[in-house]
Amino acid sequence: MEYRRLGSSGTSVSALALGTMTFGAEADEAESHRILDAYASAGGNLIDTADVYTAGMSEEIIGRWLARNPAGRDSMVIASKGRFPMGKGVNDLGLSRRHLRRALEASLTRLGVDHLDLYQVHSWDPLTPLEETLGFLDEAVRSGKISYYGFSNYTGWQLTKAVMLARASGYSAPVTLQPQYSLLVREIEAEIVPATLDAGMGLLPWSPLGGGWLSGKYSRDTLPTGATRLGENPQRGMEAWEQRNAQERTWRIVDAVGETAKARGVSASQVALAWVAGRPAVTSVILGARTVDQLEDNLASAGLELTPEEAGRLDAVSAPQLSDYPYGGPALEQRSRELDGGR
Repeated sequence: MEYRRLGSSGTSVSALALGTMTFGAEADEAESHRILDAYASAGGNLIDTADVYTAGMSEEIIGRWLARNPAGRDSMVIASKGRFPMGKGVNDLGLSRRHLRRALEASLTRLGVDHLDLYQVHSWDPLTPLEETLGFLDEAVRSGKISYYGFSNYTGWQLTKAVMLARASGYSAPVTLQPQYSLLVREIEAEIVPATLDAGMGLLPWSPLGGGWLSGKYSRDTLPTGATRLGENPQRGMEAWEQRNAQERTWRIVDAVGETAKARGVSASQVALAWVAGRPAVTSVILGARTVDQLEDNLASAGLELTPEEAGRLDAVSAPQLSDYPYGGPALEQRSRELDGGR
């Protein structure tokens, strides 16, 4: 297992993180604990959860595993998130100081710990002043409730505004951003990745297999069935079947990943994960597994390094479809400059 710095912090984390959104839903507690055991045995040390994952049950399952594995509690870097509703009250959501204080305390209780290594705000809140949110996060760091904080699902301008305000206010700086990122979803490369690099933060990509599409389990024009995410719910969120199946780009990428995997004698999932892990600014790739077998296959990507030719082919076939302005050829030329003169 490779280890990397958690953004610009001094803490080291494994290049593969364990996402736990499946805990208590697609994986019962016994299977979830087996997944945690397998992850720890492989050398993984970053566990990512959130209060809204199975309405708090994910955190509770992790908490009971930590209680039974004190050595694991000492070695694991525990990350959680808050922002979305955990109740029906008008103040039971958002990034206000009031809600985040209660959300953080509730997460600590469910996890059975006295502090979190990384606390992330789950999404932007347009109603709460950014000063209020950052002020709370800085207080949480100074009080020892959290070691570091980060953001999830922020756009480039939101990230940069938050970073600049934190610096100007003398607050602790954010260390990570958790965005969706995969061969199928590369739009963050236009603004979000450059903003992350500029801020010296690390990326924690979620859905690196595109909701299972890049594992090779689905076939063109064949509606998924059975015990898979799309088999159980073909209309599932951003990875819904009809929309992605209708895009020729989807199948060019899936085919290229499968062909690369066959040539290397590895699984398609391992190729897709290795590609994400090798991207600029990536600190740790979040794996979401519902079984130990799935996790172990994904963990095998830790030893896989794509050749420049393999990575180049995947880069080309998955190139994001961006407009000419402000992200295409002429616009990019306007933002470039040669050291020896010219445009």
